[in-house]
Amino acid sequence: MKAMKKIWISTVLVCYIFICSLFAAEKTGGTLIWGRGGDSVSLDPARTDDGESAKVNASIFEGLVRFQDTSTEVEPALAVSWETSQDGKVWTFHLREGVVFHDGTAFNADAVVFSFLRQIETDHPYYRKDFANASTFEYVKSVEAADEHTVKIFLEKFYAPFLYNLAEPTAAPIISPSALKKWGDEFEKHPAGTGPFRFEKWVPGDRIILTKNPDYWGKPPYLDGVVFKTLVHNKSRLLALTTAAIHGMDGLDFGMVKKIIQSKDLQTEIITGLNVGYLAMNTENAPFDQVKVRQAVNYAINKPNLVRLFYQDMAIPAKNPIPPVIWGYNDSIEDYEYNPEKAKQLLKEAGFEKGFETTLWAMPVARPYMPEPDKIARAVKANLAAVGINVQIVTHDWGTYLAGTSAGKHDMCLSGAVAGNGDPYNFLYVLLDKDNAVKPQAENIAFFKHERLHELLVKAQQITDKQERIRLYQKAQEIIHEYAPWVPLAHARQVIAHRQNVHGIVQHPTGFLRFDKAWME
Repeated sequence: MKAMKKIWISTVLVCYIFICSLFAAEKTGGTLIWGRGGDSVSLDPARTDDGESAKVNASIFEGLVRFQDTSTEVEPALAVSWETSQDGKVWTFHLREGVVFHDGTAFNADAVVFSFLRQIETDHPYYRKDFANASTFEYVKSVEAADEHTVKIFLEKFYAPFLYNLAEPTAAPIISPSALKKWGDEFEKHPAGTGPFRFEKWVPGDRIILTKNPDYWGKPPYLDGVVFKTLVHNKSRLLALTTAAIHGMDGLDFGMVKKIIQSKDLQTEIITGLNVGYLAMNTENAPFDQVKVRQAVNYAINKPNLVRLFYQDMAIPAKNPIPPVIWGYNDSIEDYEYNPEKAKQLLKEAGFEKGFETTLWAMPVARPYMPEPDKIARAVKANLAAVGINVQIVTHDWGTYLAGTSAGKHDMCLSGAVAGNGDPYNFLYVLLDKDNAVKPQAENIAFFKHERLHELLVKAQQITDKQERIRLYQKAQEIIHEYAPWVPLAHARQVIAHRQNVHGIVQHPTGFLRFDKAWME
């Protein structure tokens, strides 16, 4: 009996210690101050097309569905379940019950209808449409409340990416109709959603204060609040982080990362984002109308070296147009290795044994997928010169550059894309289908037109079977790899930094941050 009693006491003690450790590991309370490079433009998500506004809105508002924390798989949010009609044109969403907006009014089907129609119907009294999220409602004919907790959305045609568009952070958020009607155009300064944090105060040019939503339908945040502090210069943000004036920051230069890693007080979190940097060859211009020439360019460029030198290893070499964090990524494709001799052989077979002269447009501004475009352009020029291709680098201001490449005025150009949507459609169809190679506003700036690829990409938008969509997209990547309209260069990593006592921030591949699980020691 004494032995049994000792075992029982030991078991109770172990359980007690374990429970105490859980509470010690997840401390509640405190306000986290997050440093960022610019102020928000608007906190009305339908009037927002900038990242800094969307960054704050993602904590205030929610949609019917959302992406999982670390992937682009869709999970329930304000809708607990959904189904589609047999023809895929009618989507029925069953809403979460008992949810309230930050202003205390009830979330229901009417609120969903109101939030969506104000971005669809031009005669809506509160009509606003965010250009960046226009594709979300592109094929929506109507939105109806079947009952208090059921919404039906009717599409003009079946559109497989629709659910992923709805899951994109801040693309289709549900707002409080009462708050919008109360504040009108001033709603952007008094936002009310259903998210884990609610709006408290905005000091323009300085900070936006959010506080914990105690009535949140999910698990309430550990933090008492989040302050988005504007510090325009990267060095100023890093100094504030180093001195604990702020607790975390984004927008780091890759050169800062090594310094932060060496600090005992700071920590970085690095993930591969939804982006790609690439070199596009204008397939309408000779000699890039020849497959062997395009393949030769792929063999001629030393991608691992570019990543090491200009991304400071804060990227991975790209072999496909879509990043590996997106479902449907074809990992079985073998990248073109760096092989100048192979490049020369292909050029000889194409009739260019002595090489040729061409131009390379280099963007004038750094982008997340292209941190040092001028240096990358010079490195590409050197790689191509080694196989006999003599390149003249061309640079224009940003507006002229975008207009010129969209109109096909280039031979080759550096470009890239960042997607907030987890569907391969956003890279493959938008950037490489013939439908989007229309001048002067082409998004397919390689002007690559391939009938079989087009058939695959259109079919992938019109079926519901995800495994079949994966098969189609993987086949599409094989065609793109073979015909080589691009040199996919790199998928840049996303980096945030914070104090060592900060835990649980979710950095999503779409670039958004989630603070609902964050806590501070």
